[in-house]
Amino acid sequence: MPNGKYAAHTLKNIRQNARWKDTLYNRRTLGLNVKADPLGGAPQGRGIVLEKIGVEAKQPNSAIRKCVRIQLIKNGRQVSAFCPGDGAINFIDEHDEVTVERIGGRMGGAMGDIPGVRFKVIAVNNVSLNQMVIGRKEKPRR
Repeated sequence: MPNGKYAAHTLKNIRQNARWKDTLYNRRTLGLNVKADPLGGAPQGRGIVLEKIGVEAKQPNSAIRKCVRIQLIKNGRQVSAFCPGDGAINFIDEHDEVTVERIGGRMGGAMGDIPGVRFKVIAVNNVSLNQMVIGRKEKPRR
C-alpha cells in the first residue's frame, strides 16, 4: 500500500465514514424519521377524537378547514387530522375512534393550504368516511 494520507485505511473504510455526512443516509440509518413520525412508520393509525377544530387556510385562500384533534392509541401522541368531504365533520363526534393516514404533502409535511395538518381521516368507528359523506352507509350507533 502506498505511503499516503490514508495508508492505514482501506478505501472501503473511507467511503463508509464519508457516508455519514450524507443527511439522508444518516437519518435513515439512525431511524430518526421513524422516531419523529407519530405513526411510527405505519401507513395508518387509529386514534380517539379529542375535539373538533377549524384551521384557517393559508394565503391567498380564505376558508376554515374542518379538522379534528386526535390522540393516537399506539403511543398517546396528539395530532391534527383533516376531514375531507362536504359536511364530513358532522359524522365525527368527540370520543369516536377514527382511522387516519398521511395527507400526502412533500417530505411528510402539510398538504396545500392547511398549515400544520399532516393527516386525514379515512374512517370513523371502522366505517369509511367517504361512504358516509356520499350517503351509502350510516354511522354505527354505539
